[in-house]
Amino acid sequence: MDALVIIVAMIALAVGAGIMYVVNQNMLKKKSADMLKDAEAKGELLLKNRQLEAKEKFLQLKTEHEKEVSQRNQQIAQQENKLKQKEQTLNQKIEQTQRKDAELDQVKQTMQRQQEVLNQKKEDLEKQIGGQVKQLEKIAGLTAEEAKKQLVETLTNEARTDAMTYIKDIVDEAKLTAGKEAKKVILNSIQRTAAEHAIENSVSVFNIDSDEMKGRIIGREGRNIRALESATGVEIIVDDTPEAIILSCFDPIRREIARLSLHRLVQDGRIHPARIEEVVAKTRKQLEEEIVEIGERTCIDLGIHGLHPELIRMVGRMRYRSSYGQNLLQHSREVANLCATMAAELGLNVKLAKRAGLLHDIGKVPDDDAETPHALLGMKLAEKYKEHPEVVNAIGAHHDEIEMTSILAPIIQACDAISGSRPGARREDSENYMKRLRDLENIALSYNGVEKAYAIQAGRELRVMVESDKVSDQQADIISIEMSQRIQKEMTYPGQIKITVIREKRSVNFAK
Repeated sequence: MDALVIIVAMIALAVGAGIMYVVNQNMLKKKSADMLKDAEAKGELLLKNRQLEAKEKFLQLKTEHEKEVSQRNQQIAQQENKLKQKEQTLNQKIEQTQRKDAELDQVKQTMQRQQEVLNQKKEDLEKQIGGQVKQLEKIAGLTAEEAKKQLVETLTNEARTDAMTYIKDIVDEAKLTAGKEAKKVILNSIQRTAAEHAIENSVSVFNIDSDEMKGRIIGREGRNIRALESATGVEIIVDDTPEAIILSCFDPIRREIARLSLHRLVQDGRIHPARIEEVVAKTRKQLEEEIVEIGERTCIDLGIHGLHPELIRMVGRMRYRSSYGQNLLQHSREVANLCATMAAELGLNVKLAKRAGLLHDIGKVPDDDAETPHALLGMKLAEKYKEHPEVVNAIGAHHDEIEMTSILAPIIQACDAISGSRPGARREDSENYMKRLRDLENIALSYNGVEKAYAIQAGRELRVMVESDKVSDQQADIISIEMSQRIQKEMTYPGQIKITVIREKRSVNFAK
């Protein structure tokens, strides 16, 4: 009975489950059908929206395309109008050119007819001239070429004479006007700037109290003197000269270091290699400080401000340099003062002139560039340390290595010559001096008609005697000018040389 109840219950559950399944299946089918309908409706709506957007896009692109096409058509129309205008202009020009060509053809024909007439007249004229020339040759007894040659020679001589007379008049006028003012300025500058001159050489004499000190300076087996020579780079000569030791070196700074070091060692009494090296090092440092101090003091004395420290040091080193026996610092100071005086007389910038005068030989101080001329080296140094362009040009041009671009440059050149050409300022060996005098006389004797030539006043003047029967007064002027120009080109000399050509006529007769 219980089993039957269970079976019936189970059958009832199965039937209920089957009924629920069928119901669920129907509901699912209905739901799926609804969802499908919704999806189809949404799809149709989306499709319609897309189609509308596509149509709008198409219409927009179509509108833009039509606008572009319209613009291009307008541009094409404008270009066509321009081309039509150009074509019309070209047609007009072609017509004008054709008319001008026709006119030119007419002109050419006219010119050809005129040329034929001229040629005929020229032939007739040449025949007439030929006949006249033959008649003139018969009358004069000369051919046309000979007469032409004589005429050319006569005209050439007259033109040369007139030109030399004109040149002489111009030179005389310039001497009367510019010469006076130039001499006045230069003489005022020279008179207001006085300087003493002393000749330096490559040897210094160190005095000692007794000859016993020589042995201590030499040291055992010469070790002290070798250490001193090695430390200073100076040759120390200990000979039989009483109470004196000779220091020989071409570098004045090293020679001065050796002299001061010896002075300290002799005073101290302790002379051995270690002490020598110590004293030389201290002396070298002290001398470098003294060089800077000399440069600063020089700038202060001359009233020059704002100079680069390296240029100040180079100015101080000038104290220990010489040029042809003339102390370089003394020469530069003198040139600076001369330039200032001359610039003041001419109404120029005195400070720039003084600055350029002090620095004009700065290129002689460095030892590292021996191939470059000192004027160009000084110009590079001044340019490197930001000096004024007029100062830079004056330094580079004071020996004519570069072109002068300011009025300051010839002033520096003139003042440098004034300072170097003072009597006793510079040393010149006798061989070069005699050679310069011989060259002057040889140049003068190479001219035709020169009888004698004398270089006088230490080569400052050349007196030339010419033969009066071979050289006229005008030819003497020509010889003087040509000789001065040749000396300027071929010779090197300080200052200037005066050329005096003397021509005299002596008439001698005897009464018997």
